[in-house]
Amino acid sequence: MTIRSMTGFGRGESENKGRSWSAEIRCVNNRFLDVKIKLPRGYLALEERIRKLVSEFHQRGRVDLVVSVSGDFTDLLELKVNSSLAATYMETFREMADTFKLTAPSTVTELAACPDVLTREQKEDDVDSIWPTVEQAIKQMLSNCEMMRSQEGATMADDLRARLTLFSQTVASIEASVPVLLVQRENSLRERLQKLLENVELDPQRLAQEIAILADKTDVTEEIVRLKSHIQQFTSFLDEDGAVGRKLDFLIQEFLREVNTIASKINDADIAHLTVDLKSELEKMREQVQNIE
Repeated sequence: MTIRSMTGFGRGESENKGRSWSAEIRCVNNRFLDVKIKLPRGYLALEERIRKLVSEFHQRGRVDLVVSVSGDFTDLLELKVNSSLAATYMETFREMADTFKLTAPSTVTELAACPDVLTREQKEDDVDSIWPTVEQAIKQMLSNCEMMRSQEGATMADDLRARLTLFSQTVASIEASVPVLLVQRENSLRERLQKLLENVELDPQRLAQEIAILADKTDVTEEIVRLKSHIQQFTSFLDEDGAVGRKLDFLIQEFLREVNTIASKINDADIAHLTVDLKSELEKMREQVQNIE
């Protein structure tokens, strides 16, 4: 099982009774499912059936689908006789024949050649009878598109896992740096106080309080714990099947929230560089996640 991209293309074809059906689909990323279907004239009744099939394969994304048909439509052609017009023609011909002493037309062929006596109309195709043929083309199209989306989704998942590994390593570096930074700041605080107070003996209890305050301001334990939890969730979502794009996008936002908090709590150049690296990876991950269903 793998995640799927919202970008893809697919084509399907089928043939029956001398007519060839083809279906093409193009899809791109979108917050919600937006399906646009273009059908040949006279086949609009197929739209709801096609839309239902599409919803079985797509949960999000902009989907543009075009169905076309070509071939022999003679079985749908119907000739109709305008009897009243034909009678008018015959009466007029008789009058002309009497007036000009001519022979009136007497054959069906001659009468049928008169304008608008015969009209040709195309009957509506039987939707129920043609649906199995159309459905075959639609399913083939959706299956081909699904294959492409799954392949691209697998590639994106691999890239996200690799970036998540780098992200985790950087978080671990920050976690390891904080205790060292705290010791350095504690020593720096002692030195500053000794210089300010010179020969005055420092109150151990007061110093302990100041160090505790300093440690509390620099403590990012909760943020680190939440980041680790988010990393585990992100990894598990990448192994799920179905629409997980929104979940991943939400986690990216949570990642960024924790990283910003860490950056604001710890005023240190080295850790600041690490948080910048974290934000850079998150931005790259966000770009990938935006295209995941």
